[in-house]
Amino acid sequence: MKLAVIGGGSTYTPELVDGFARLRDQLPIDELWLVDPDPVRRELVGGVAKRMFAHAGHPGTIHVTDDVVAGVTDADAVMFQLRIGGQAARHQDETWPHEACCIGQETTGPGGFAKALRTVPVVLEYAALVKRYAKPDAWIVDFTNPVGIVTRALLEAGHRAVGLCNVAIGFQRRFAKEFDVAPSAVRLDHVGLNHLTWERGVHVRSADGSERDVLDDLLAAETGALDRMAESVHMPADLLRLQHAVPSYYLRYFYAHDVVLEEQLHERTRAEAVMDTERALLAKYADESVVTKPAELEQRGGAYYSEAAIDVLSSILGDRGDVQVLNVRNDGTFPFLPDDHVIEVPARVTRAAITPLPVAPLDADMVGLVSHVAGYERLALDAAVHGGRDRVLRAMWAHPLVGQVDKAEKLTDLLLAANAEHLPWTRSEQLTWAG
Repeated sequence: MKLAVIGGGSTYTPELVDGFARLRDQLPIDELWLVDPDPVRRELVGGVAKRMFAHAGHPGTIHVTDDVVAGVTDADAVMFQLRIGGQAARHQDETWPHEACCIGQETTGPGGFAKALRTVPVVLEYAALVKRYAKPDAWIVDFTNPVGIVTRALLEAGHRAVGLCNVAIGFQRRFAKEFDVAPSAVRLDHVGLNHLTWERGVHVRSADGSERDVLDDLLAAETGALDRMAESVHMPADLLRLQHAVPSYYLRYFYAHDVVLEEQLHERTRAEAVMDTERALLAKYADESVVTKPAELEQRGGAYYSEAAIDVLSSILGDRGDVQVLNVRNDGTFPFLPDDHVIEVPARVTRAAITPLPVAPLDADMVGLVSHVAGYERLALDAAVHGGRDRVLRAMWAHPLVGQVDKAEKLTDLLLAANAEHLPWTRSEQLTWAG
């Protein structure tokens, strides 16, 4: 089996390699190709990855290259984990929106929109090479944010693709710990869009195979679990009780926008913290005595990323037909959205297709927010594919965290100024205006 990772120089990669080494029987890899344009990261991340495989006694071979074609040729599956512009661009995404009194965040709001504009054209370029050179039935597994928009771009272009996020698997582990069971004994009613999701059911399987929804237990104030869940997502316990659901942390940007903005104005950005962590990690990766995943990697984010990735790859390549939470085409699952929109729900995974399972109707407040964000996402993808200031402005205005024309105008100008290096069409538009 050949697996390629586009963006293999990411400091995330040893998390993946650790999972591949530990779970080799579940996902038997003969060749792992790490593809990245950065020569320093290729050397450091590729070096520690090879040492990790050797230390674990993994029989597979790791190749490191900047040649995308060589990396994806005859691959059984290709993972995308790109960050166009690196952490420097992320730092911008987390700061310039503040000039218009809006949150700065790398996956949602104006900053997330900027990331989509930078990312979608590059992902589509690489996906075309996958279609041309990888095995005919190869799948693309996308971990590149914003996952919902990027996955829809891939599907609209005709690629065999699925989006992967670690939010659901993180909740699964958290609930398993709360009820002292194995993570595999927990099944979630996880619904929404990527980074806009709720857990509306938490089903725990007993030793006899029976299941019980323990959400009521989680939301019962007298058990203490409600306060623990609320603290973990940084939202009031009353909100969880009123919704009778556990929202993902990312909903805080919508439910407590002004509080988050005030926090951001007085704290260093997440990008700055990650840059510090990455410097420490790269120093560790350069140390030839390091043959296992460094502890500092836990500070990098992406908890349980390797387990989630291995689960979906094993299910696809092994044609297992099991159920996982993934980003897939709607296809009627949410009747209020178009079939071609990408949603994040439990889905059945086979080599031939990944199919969303039916879900109970969403409550009115969830329908409203999901519909609003989905409308923005469709306009954002149009802007990412076709360019043009008017498309950017319209998508910016449509985002529920913006919603005002004057604010959208200012944010559009800030976005284009900060991202001109990564958006070639902005230069052609400037020439047109000058003429």
